[in-house]
Order: sequence, then structure tokens, then C-alpha cells
Amino acid sequence: MSEHRPASSPLAVVIGGGPAGLMAAEALAQAGLAVEVFDAMPSVGRKFLLAGVGGMNITHSEPYPAFVSRYGERQQAIDGLLQGFDADTLRQWIHGLGIETFVGTSGRVFPTDMKAAPLLRAWLKRLREIGVVIHTRHRWLGWNNDGSLRVAYPQGELQVKADAVVLALGGGSWARLGSDGSWQPLLAERAVDISPLQPSNCGFEVEAWSDLLKGKFAGAPLKNIALSVPGKAPRKGEFILTAQGVEGSLVYAWSAPLREAINCDGHATLLLDLLPDKPADKIAQALAKPRGARSMAKHLHSQLGIDGVKAALLRELTDQATFADNAALARAIKALPITLVRTRPLDEAISSAGGVRFEGLDDGLMIKGMPGVFCAGEMLDWEAPTGGYLLTACFASGLRAGQAAAKWLARPL
Repeated sequence: MSEHRPASSPLAVVIGGGPAGLMAAEALAQAGLAVEVFDAMPSVGRKFLLAGVGGMNITHSEPYPAFVSRYGERQQAIDGLLQGFDADTLRQWIHGLGIETFVGTSGRVFPTDMKAAPLLRAWLKRLREIGVVIHTRHRWLGWNNDGSLRVAYPQGELQVKADAVVLALGGGSWARLGSDGSWQPLLAERAVDISPLQPSNCGFEVEAWSDLLKGKFAGAPLKNIALSVPGKAPRKGEFILTAQGVEGSLVYAWSAPLREAINCDGHATLLLDLLPDKPADKIAQALAKPRGARSMAKHLHSQLGIDGVKAALLRELTDQATFADNAALARAIKALPITLVRTRPLDEAISSAGGVRFEGLDDGLMIKGMPGVFCAGEMLDWEAPTGGYLLTACFASGLRAGQAAAKWLARPL
């Protein structure tokens, strides 16, 4: 605890030192409040730093209507947050830290050096300069009977009397970086409305690949393909065949409908287009060309360029009757069904769905029935694809919670 705060001044406490928590801390400090951040890990922003490995994708430059649509069922709730801090505002905020950004060919936005660490260092410097005190290796354990916070640290346990609290504890993925979902029972016992945490932006499992496919092609990428779910337009990109099933950016993009189909029906169907730039009739014409003594594998390679893992997966998921019928094989090449039966474990997922439901919060993200306790970030019940959407909403929700907490503290008593 800070020893320099006057006893009479309000104390705002932020639990969690990820992007949402640090943004809440900044908003509170800029409102002139004493702010202390408690984080269980040895340093803050650990998942943020991991997200920057290979290129720090901070947000996305696409037009706002398309951008906000990425939040699916929670589009309306996230739209309300983004009105105060959208992708353009986030970029300007980063520029204010002395970090320049650029738009990549995919529309994703990156810091010019592609790294997360310089951005985090500059941000922490600013936070220190405006008086934010950060305590690491301090794990929140809930509340005491008098309403004070229980915080465990290496030397024992603190009782922290906070005038307002922002909880920004993350979801349930990547527990080793701090997002372990351990906050759920602490809020559930106080009747907070929580949707169960589930994997998002995750891999999926099939019942079983053949030993041949698994032994030869596990880990192989499938490039220049398209994936879809029934009734939806396909998306181009790539994914990876794993020993258990499938993973990769294009699979992650479909994770929400795939997961919900599995929840509802016990399985989900992912449709693979092996040749997204070639229509089915052209494929059938190519297949109909005489192949003489060549094998079907060589025919597929010479006429359509299908070989390697693509050919193996086509053979794995197609019966002999289909292979003997050019029109049917062409249809299979355009929409090869992969049956998925379960998600990979939550702790492997890039992010999580579920969390504190917006219906249990007011517009400032304060928990109804718990005055002065606010929630932000991935512990809220929303999900989004990769591409900068996750981080943008975390920043926006942290800002909203911090500003609302400051306003709540300034209310007439």
C-alpha cells in the first residue's frame, strides 16, 4: 500500500494489470484519484507481451460498421464501449505514448517496430508519472466481512480498504500468464450473473484421424484454401492439421459458431474448399480429362495441383464412390466436410467466451447490487476474433470502467 496517500482521500483499487486494468488505472489517476493496481504475477501485462510475439497487432483499420460486427452477439454492448474509444482513438492514444503505428496489408494495425514491450514500457512510465502505484505478486482473494479486499502477497495477507474497485482479471485462457478464471467463485458467491467460461479462438478435435494421416501430416499447413460453416460465406486463408484435429487463424475465425454447434448438437461441421478460386464445374471438367495409366493421385496433382496434405485429407474424408464420380468429387473438393466433436482445452485458447454478463452491470460496468465494484476486459461476457478486436475492446472497457468509477467516487454523498 502507498504510504504517501492522505487518509482522507479516496482510494481506487484496480485488480489486474492487463490492458483493461491499466487503462482503468490511467482514467482514475487522470481524474485526480489515488490509484493502486494489484496483480498476481511477477510483472504486469504478461499476456499483452505474449500477444506481441511475432508482431503486436493492436487494432484493425476496417470501417466501423464491419469492425463492430466482429463482436457477434455482444455487438450492441461493445458498440456502447467503442463509442468512447474506437480503433482510431486507440491509435491516437498509442501515438501519445511516442509509439507510431502503421496499417498492414490485411488492414491490421501494428506499432512500427511490431513489438509490445516498448509500448508497455512507455505506458508504465506514464502511469508512474501520474501517481499510479503497481503491486506485483499480490493476488486478490475476495472480500473480508467488513468489505475490505483480501490480498495475498509473499509476506502474508493485506486488508485493503478501497473506495472503488475495478476488477480486470481476464478470462480463463493462458493461466500461466495470469488469466486463470479464479475470480469466478468469488463473484458467484455474491450472486453476480456469470456465463460459464468457454474457449474462443481455439482449435478443435475430430473423433480420430487415421494413423496414416496423423503420422505423415500432423502439423502440416493447408494454404490457399477457404473454410465455412453451413449457411455462411467461406473465408479464405490457411489452417493447420493437428494430431487431434484442426487449428490456426482461419479455424479461430469460425470458433464461436463451431463451439455453439458442438454445445447444441454434440458435433459441428467445418466445410473446406480446397480450390476456392476455381468453380466446381471447372474442377469437374479437369477431372474428366483422360488420365490413362496415371493414378488418381497423379491426376489430381497434374490437373488441379492437389497433392500433399490436401490430397491426403481429401482421401481421408471421401469414400470410394465419390472418388469414382467426377461431379461428386468436384463437389467434395469445394465443400469437404470435417466433423468436429470438441474444442481444445480452455487453457490453450487464445481467448475465452463467457464471463460477467452485461445484463448484471450498469452502463458504467458497475455490478448491480455491488456499489463501487466495476468489471472490465476479458472477464466480461463477450468474444471477438483475432485481428486487434480483442485488445481494442479490452482498452475501451477499461476506460469506461475507470471513468465510471471516478464519476461514482465524485458523486454527492
